Amino acid sequence: MAALHTELLRTRVLTDFALFWPERFNNKTNGVTPRRWVQQCNPGLTRLLDESMGDSWKYDLEQLQKLEKFVEDPVFRERFRSVKRENKARLAEFIFQANGIEVDLNSIFDVQVKRFHEYKRQHMNALHIVHLYNQLKRNPRSKIVPRTFIFSGKAAPGYFLAKRTIKLINAIAEIVNNDRDVAGRIRVVFLENYSVSLAELLIPSADVSEQISTAGYEASGTGNMKFALNGAITLGTLDGANVEIRQLVGAENFFLFGLTAEEVVERRARGYNPYLYYEHNAGLREVVDRLAQDHFTPGEKGIFHPILNELLSSDRFMVMADFSAYVEAQRRISEAFIDKENWTRMAIRNTARSGFFSSDRTIRQYAEEIWESSSIPIDINTAIPGF
Repeated sequence: MAALHTELLRTRVLTDFALFWPERFNNKTNGVTPRRWVQQCNPGLTRLLDESMGDSWKYDLEQLQKLEKFVEDPVFRERFRSVKRENKARLAEFIFQANGIEVDLNSIFDVQVKRFHEYKRQHMNALHIVHLYNQLKRNPRSKIVPRTFIFSGKAAPGYFLAKRTIKLINAIAEIVNNDRDVAGRIRVVFLENYSVSLAELLIPSADVSEQISTAGYEASGTGNMKFALNGAITLGTLDGANVEIRQLVGAENFFLFGLTAEEVVERRARGYNPYLYYEHNAGLREVVDRLAQDHFTPGEKGIFHPILNELLSSDRFMVMADFSAYVEAQRRISEAFIDKENWTRMAIRNTARSGFFSSDRTIRQYAEEIWESSSIPIDINTAIPGF
């Protein structure tokens, strides 16, 4: 798990135990394997890394730091962009075959793939899409940076609101993708049957990694690590491993928004009334009203009222409180994406500074600091005959 949640266990959940046995509390931030999440899923990036800095990074992921020297190299930046575009083209072909939707390779590929749960706030992402849609309906000539919003993930069989959120995303996609006023500037895609194989296609293609859970709820996350490692830039709260990703890649290479874990607790303690945000934020009110009026589901009256009732009455996961900050962060992303060269610098730094998030490092820490085990050198040529 992430350092933040080890601290929350120590200070909130298991406080008495921590007072008696503080030495028993330690953190080992989890990681991902570069064999699958770079070498297998992103062969273009693998070739670029090997040609630019050798292959030592495959055995010691923190060697990716050597990429820092290429950030100001325009030829390397162009090659890095080409790899991303090839990955986007591969995903675009899959989307067309699976969903019959044509997407713009020049658009921002904004990706949120994970288990559907209210605390992960896929519905806030959906509300923002409706917000952009409302802008285009008011003024079809509005200039917006084209976006392809991509979702995938599964909901627990009995989780009503999570399943209804999947329905919401698909309903929005049906209208937005076919509205002449939108003119292809927004595309919404839900890819069914999320799996590791699908993740291997999605993650290398992303420009933006949506990690927008309510602060204090995500134990860590590994998707956020996989995206950063493949050069996506995180849009996220200070939750789970987002905290450490931001520290390592640099605040200037991460789009931060939202309440902190401490502020969430404090806001609840003071008495949180989400309806006030609806009353005082015209853009948010317009979004909620469009959903309440069944614009996206004219043949299914009131189908999204359960989601809206939760948001307006309880809003356990602070969607209403964080919405304005989220919209502002998305505006900053659009502005930043226009500058292709600087966006590429940010993407390269995300890859270069994500070496810490290797599962090799995690296992080594467990071995040395908990199991007190030493490593055994292995000659791979003799260990696996014929390999």
